[in-house]
Amino acid sequence: MKITHVDVTIVEVPQIPPIAPYRSHIRTSSTTQSAIVKLETDEGVVGWGEHNVNFLPNLSGRAQTAVAQEWLIGREATNITLFHQTCPLETRLKSGIEMAMWDIVGQVAGLPLAELWGGIIRPEVELAACMGIQPYSRAGEIASWCVEQGFRSLKTKAGASIESDLEMVRGIRDAVGDKLKLRIDPNRAYTREQGAELAKALEDYDLQYLEQPIMAEPLTDAVWLRSQSRTPLALNESVTNPASVWDILHVGAAEFILPDTHIAGGLWPCLVIGHLCAAAGATTIMHCGHDLGPKTASMVHIAACSPAYTLGNDSTYYGLKEDIITEPLSIIRGTIAVPKRPGLGVAVDPVKLSQYAVDC
Repeated sequence: MKITHVDVTIVEVPQIPPIAPYRSHIRTSSTTQSAIVKLETDEGVVGWGEHNVNFLPNLSGRAQTAVAQEWLIGREATNITLFHQTCPLETRLKSGIEMAMWDIVGQVAGLPLAELWGGIIRPEVELAACMGIQPYSRAGEIASWCVEQGFRSLKTKAGASIESDLEMVRGIRDAVGDKLKLRIDPNRAYTREQGAELAKALEDYDLQYLEQPIMAEPLTDAVWLRSQSRTPLALNESVTNPASVWDILHVGAAEFILPDTHIAGGLWPCLVIGHLCAAAGATTIMHCGHDLGPKTASMVHIAACSPAYTLGNDSTYYGLKEDIITEPLSIIRGTIAVPKRPGLGVAVDPVKLSQYAVDC
């Protein structure tokens, strides 16, 4: 089965409260921007994929389409091992194409991806609700809303200052106590000494983990930081591929590992990372880049079949005004059921795709 056509469309979908406005220490946004990949084959099977493009300058769907067309046309649509060995494309674009290829493979096999990858061990995948940086009172209000919706885990952005991070955490704990497992993500905002100061100050608040408070390299800084506090450490920006996870596990740089398809280069690398962590006794959580339906569905399939993905996986899906798939995924008490149709189990609605397309 050969690839005959590829199209990349960049879409921008509004977010709604309590997600919007979503503030990190770097920027604030009230929309989700993503690239939707459509692959067509000579046997009429169509696959869909998605890769994150949030906050990247000078993006062009037409340019990504042209680059992908030049390399992809005529290649095998189902040989994903060969694809990973030979693909020269930029990692994000590569991940969106690979997702669409997996969608095709699952459709050809007549199986949902989680079953294709070995079988479903979690029919419902738990989500961790995500929120931006908030002041004390608003953090408590959003945490209370999350509890009412049935979420059991909450991740917050952080990193504006150590004082504001602690104020936000206090607001959450004062509002809901221990009803939410709590994790915060400063996105590399701090030096290793500041990271240690924050980690020590957070010990009284029983965090599930502190995610990437310091720069991704060197890993020796993360090893040192773990020795300074009882607060568990998670790494995300340090996780770029399976080899990077091997290094993290080898030196003991983190207790929790957060891969993402658009950083690791696809779904398969995230599965491999899960297997590495399972062998090492480490816990893996899928990271979220403000994902729409196709990428959210891929996260559910990965977490549903891999033993290491035992905790709530990051999600802002509940904060979308609308999705671009024909049947939006349903979140019930903080979980999403594994799609039962073959492949990703979702299909893009061409009307919604056109409605939210960005002309570029």
